Amino acid sequence: MAGGGLMLMAAVVAAAALVSAASVGGIKRVLTLERVFPLDERVELEVIKTRDRVRHARMLQSFSGGIVDFYVGGTSDPYAVGLYFTKVRLGSPPREFNVQIDTGSDILWVTCSSCNDCPHSSGLGIPLNFFDAATSSTVSPISCSDNMCASIVRTASAECSAERNQCGYTFQYGDGSGTAGFYVSDVLYFDTILGASLIANSSSPIIFGCSTSMFGDLIKSDRAIDGIIGFGQQGLSVISQLSSRGITPKVFSHCLKGEGSGGGILVLGEILDPRIVYTPLVPSQAHYNLYLQSIAVNGQLLPIDQAVFTTSGNQGTIIDSGTTLAYLVEGAYDPFVAAITAAVSPNSEPIISKGSQCYLVSTSVTEVFPLVAFNFAGGASMVLRPIDYLVHMGFVDGAAMWCMGFIRVQNQGSTILGDLVLKDKIFVYDLVHQRIGWADYDCSLSVNVSITSSKDEFVNNGQLSVSSSSSISVLFKMTHKSSNIALMLQMLVLVGCLFL
Repeated sequence: MAGGGLMLMAAVVAAAALVSAASVGGIKRVLTLERVFPLDERVELEVIKTRDRVRHARMLQSFSGGIVDFYVGGTSDPYAVGLYFTKVRLGSPPREFNVQIDTGSDILWVTCSSCNDCPHSSGLGIPLNFFDAATSSTVSPISCSDNMCASIVRTASAECSAERNQCGYTFQYGDGSGTAGFYVSDVLYFDTILGASLIANSSSPIIFGCSTSMFGDLIKSDRAIDGIIGFGQQGLSVISQLSSRGITPKVFSHCLKGEGSGGGILVLGEILDPRIVYTPLVPSQAHYNLYLQSIAVNGQLLPIDQAVFTTSGNQGTIIDSGTTLAYLVEGAYDPFVAAITAAVSPNSEPIISKGSQCYLVSTSVTEVFPLVAFNFAGGASMVLRPIDYLVHMGFVDGAAMWCMGFIRVQNQGSTILGDLVLKDKIFVYDLVHQRIGWADYDCSLSVNVSITSSKDEFVNNGQLSVSSSSSISVLFKMTHKSSNIALMLQMLVLVGCLFL
């Protein structure tokens, strides 16, 4: 069988096209086989070896998954979009939905066709779609008697409606907005990167929410979107569902571009960079909670009581891509603002505008404002530039007005680092080793991604590489989506399926 496969492969590579005819029940069947690799182009041995490994893995039913690549749109600018979103394809036939990227929640949900108070247009310039369970041939409702519903209810993220026999939910977010609906199971479609030059159209059944009502900011049309995709650690998050089936590694990464039109990179896989520093996650927490130990301004540690950084209960320091600005507990906020004000007083005019601490600046903020360091457990520091903690609020008498992008959190609560801080950095969420890493980065540039959650070797110089182990490193760039090269690679994979 193997020898026959090699002979067939050789014939396909050597011939421009092969037409094979067979007679079945007197009916002539014609199958046209196209060349897998172009005759006039040199194909690297590693590309052929990678294809063979994928084929063999399928034959042995031991395929270990690959990198899943997501589109990223939106910006951190609160006066433009104020959020980052991606696209997901759900149902059969698939429909595309724009959903906010949220590391502060777990569930993927989209608006249902039966939603009466959901917005029908968006100020973000994107079309709004509704999921119609009645038109999908692959949808399955999650009933009250379903074992999955019982497990969801135990996590307090679901409720059972005995009247309708539906496994439902009600979510309320930190800004007071919320949504309610019911769970369904349907197919999620995505592109899987199998190797340095192989892209496959993949799909997997996934449980997600179909929202029938919304309230709060979610119903406002100025920033309306089709739903939210949660990247939390709980079992119903997309990363948890796909990694539990061996489709993706249990690690994801993003690089959110802050300048210009925004955008960025989001992959289920590990972005590799030698400058990434890691800090451990607080165990047994619903959110991505970190051990913040101190804050320094211009290299000087601030006089902050360590007790304000407590991580027990609902306290701690949370990484949340679903938050636009940043929030700092009161015991740290006052020393922080005081240190910034003192550092810039000779070159700016401090003012209070609408309750916020602001500054009138006649020159570049990078020349006036200091660097700030948030220091975490394990010796990992997150250095913030002025534009990572300030927001431009316009002009007053010819001077630019910059206001603190950190909001004071009253009483005991959590410090939350939102998109204002997360932008222009690689972030790696390593759920296997329960740690988060980051590094400053221009998110319009290419990155290397590995499907393993830990890798000692860094592939530099933009090289595409498949190592001798099971790890795969692939070059990603923010603008690579829907490229002709990607389309060609998908065609190669589809043609290759003729021989399986």
